[in-house]
Amino acid sequence: MAFPIRIGVQLQPQHAPEYSLIRDAVLRAEDAGVDVVFNWDHFYPLYGDPDGAHFECWTMLGAWAEQTERVEIGALVTCNSYRNPELLADMARTVDHISGGRLILGIGGGWFQKDYDEYGYEFGTAGTRLADLGQALPRIDARLKRLNPAPTRDIPVLIGGSGEKKTLRYVAQYADTWHGFNDIETYRHKTAVLADHCAAVGRDPETIERSAGLQFKGDVDALLRDADAISAEGVSLLTVGVTGPDYDLTPLEALCRWRG
Repeated sequence: MAFPIRIGVQLQPQHAPEYSLIRDAVLRAEDAGVDVVFNWDHFYPLYGDPDGAHFECWTMLGAWAEQTERVEIGALVTCNSYRNPELLADMARTVDHISGGRLILGIGGGWFQKDYDEYGYEFGTAGTRLADLGQALPRIDARLKRLNPAPTRDIPVLIGGSGEKKTLRYVAQYADTWHGFNDIETYRHKTAVLADHCAAVGRDPETIERSAGLQFKGDVDALLRDADAISAEGVSLLTVGVTGPDYDLTPLEALCRWRG
């Protein structure tokens, strides 16, 4: 199946000393025509001042659910380690209702050790974190089916990552959207691996939406060339990250014009 081209923005909740800056950026993003507004699930900035201003992911999504009217919202991506799977399912269901059915449940295994160390989570290894994700995904699905009231829709699940043995297998089993991109040749290889996992579980890989992040380095023409190249590979959800305190949406405005 063919998915429409969609434009996402990741409003990175870092280096904004006042939440009003993020609130304003969400309004501007929706007005600019983006389709999805993401944040991320960390407790400290990922670049710049490592102890700079930062806000929490899911309480923010609840605020966005009330603030916005059209865009889908979600985390790119939630760290599975930080919340009990049943609790996460209930949080997702609640934000789904607040937003009128606009939540995307983005999730991954987690990787930022400072978050784990500072907040008291066991970091483990990449293998153990991914194993935990594999155990959590069916629990999330089961809890969503038991909640009263039920979600307003089948909440789309976005899985981030490109690991060939575990992550792409989870994508084949559970995901509506796969977020993961390297260079074009690597992406083609990962796509073939995903197709093998889909065949093993009896799923058509074309039913999985493809998502990727684009890097903006100040050159709009270069950004649009990258968008042309990756969309030609079948990626339909293209997201650019912007950071505080300014949240410059120039690249998103250009991509929305490119999308048409």
